Amino acid sequence: MLESKEITKIFGTKAAVDHISLRLEKGHVYAMLGPNGSGKTTWMKMAAGLIKPTSGQMLFEDKPVDIDSRRKIAYMSTESFFYTWMTVKDVGAYYADFFDDFSWDGYRAMLRQMELEESMKTKALSSGMMAKLKIAVTMARDAKVYMLDEPFNGIDLLARDNIRRCILEHADENKVLLLSSHLVEEMEAIADKAVFIRQGKLAEVDDLEEMRVDRGASMADRYREIYGHTEE
Repeated sequence: MLESKEITKIFGTKAAVDHISLRLEKGHVYAMLGPNGSGKTTWMKMAAGLIKPTSGQMLFEDKPVDIDSRRKIAYMSTESFFYTWMTVKDVGAYYADFFDDFSWDGYRAMLRQMELEESMKTKALSSGMMAKLKIAVTMARDAKVYMLDEPFNGIDLLARDNIRRCILEHADENKVLLLSSHLVEEMEAIADKAVFIRQGKLAEVDDLEEMRVDRGASMADRYREIYGHTEE
């Protein structure tokens, strides 16, 4: 459903993403893993159509990513992207104006789940509350692909349980869920596929169940093997 072919993005003299070929199939939850600066965010922004690759192709349903594909790809960035004057309700209205697939009922249900009120001002939200708001408004869309960049940043342990449930409620055989994170243990409880990115290159893609059964290894074990002696 979502595919990159030899995609590369160069900033100055550095390749943030270096010839990555990767195909994400519907019906799976992918964890995109790697230390900070490994290229995860850059790949996701190219998939969302927010930045253009230096070379290579990003495809959605076998067609180049463009304005149309943005209507079917829901992307949550790490940055806060709401105006300071907005309330939580204004954030919903902002998304409803841009995206035909936005569901007010779904948004309000997730606000309750996240313990957020529509009257709250975004400028008064803590980092954890802002993270929950970004997840709620992104997942309130009826998209074909959901990409969440570092969804657990700034969120306490108990709130993560709610977020995991919210994310998994959107997982079905017709959708792709992609989450990037450096919190490997959190990803292991959600994902069934792991994508390891190392210094801008694709290191490997693993089926987590096969990895556990055939190799007796967890995603955290493999993460340590790939990055433990080189980048961390």
